[in-house]
Amino acid sequence: MREGIIGNKVRRIPTETKFHFICGCEKKQKIMKKFILSFLICLFFGFSIFAQKANPNKAYNHFADKEFVKAKEAIDLCILDEKLAQKAQTWLYKANIYLNLANHEYELKRENSAYQSPFFDAVEQAFDAFVKAKEMNKNVEGWEMFTPDEGIPKLYTLLFVYGVDELVAGKYDAAERILNKAVISYEFATPPIPLHGELYYYYAYTLEMLNDLEKAATYYNKAILDGSSNMNVYLRLIENYKKEKNHNKIKEILDAGKISLPGNPALYVTEIDYYYHIGDKTTAHKLMKNIPEEVFENVDLLVNVANFYILDTNYTKAYQILTDANRMMPKNFVIHYNLGVCTYYLAEENAQKANVLEVKGDKSNALIYKTKAENFLLEAENYFEYVHQIEPQDINVMQTLRSIYARLQSPKYDEMDGKIKAAEK
Repeated sequence: MREGIIGNKVRRIPTETKFHFICGCEKKQKIMKKFILSFLICLFFGFSIFAQKANPNKAYNHFADKEFVKAKEAIDLCILDEKLAQKAQTWLYKANIYLNLANHEYELKRENSAYQSPFFDAVEQAFDAFVKAKEMNKNVEGWEMFTPDEGIPKLYTLLFVYGVDELVAGKYDAAERILNKAVISYEFATPPIPLHGELYYYYAYTLEMLNDLEKAATYYNKAILDGSSNMNVYLRLIENYKKEKNHNKIKEILDAGKISLPGNPALYVTEIDYYYHIGDKTTAHKLMKNIPEEVFENVDLLVNVANFYILDTNYTKAYQILTDANRMMPKNFVIHYNLGVCTYYLAEENAQKANVLEVKGDKSNALIYKTKAENFLLEAENYFEYVHQIEPQDINVMQTLRSIYARLQSPKYDEMDGKIKAAEK
């Protein structure tokens, strides 16, 4: 308590009274602060909402000023607006904005290959928006904008690039969806820049990866009709027709390839392979006598030619060709495997000759062949050991190595025998 004077009397003024008075003021101040804060928040969000109000004119103005990112943000708000989303012109605006945004992003990517676009799917959204606009009003148009019939045919190149990116990434479903739209765009009108079958090839390959072989064959054939000079188009078609045992179609594709790709060495080797496939070795051997020189400059083709000689059990010729291929491309799994096969059988051939000569009593010549057999066996050991390092679980390779170790009386036999027994459990 403390003292105060009122008139001539002394009175005690309780501090509690003043305390309660002070608390009441503070409470009012807090209420006022909350009110002001709430008002400011409402004011702020009111302006924000007003600033973000869907406005197609704003989107168009940004588009006209070539501010495509801002135009995108503005048109996206319009698409979210229930009323505006029912208008064909809204979708036409979106289609044109996204088309230009996609082109802009592509140019940035060309200038800097490391650039990662945040709008990677802009071209697909442009396609979908054009389609939507046309469905709502086939006569829709906008000032200095493409109509759907004008815009859709302009999208195929960017859709093609986007679809192939998805294909390379192993996203086959996405690649199929995008490349299908690219095909629609490409076929919508006469393309100003022909792709000469490349779009059809990649679309067909995607379909093949999705195991839709019938549809894939359709688009491989479309690639040929579109003037494809891509040898893989012919190879993939032939492989598919082999599975169907459609020999007439294979011959038809080979003949078409000779017209489109005259003198192509890969096609020449493919034709030889076809005759081996149907068991016509006579025709195959005739073709092998005139193999183009370009074949011997291509490792892949050399390996294929060597395989023909392996099929004929001509391991000496196959070994010679594969040795050349190995010099051109050392440490290649397929080449090492096939060299292992050749040297293994050449070791057997020479061992058999040695045995025949020994029986005849010609020990000196028998020794020559024995030495050759051992040398080939040592080569086979090296080649198959390389293969085993890459595919350690291949039981056939392991058994072959065990056989080689036994014949060479190698201490490696026991270890390989143990591996095989463990793998067979």
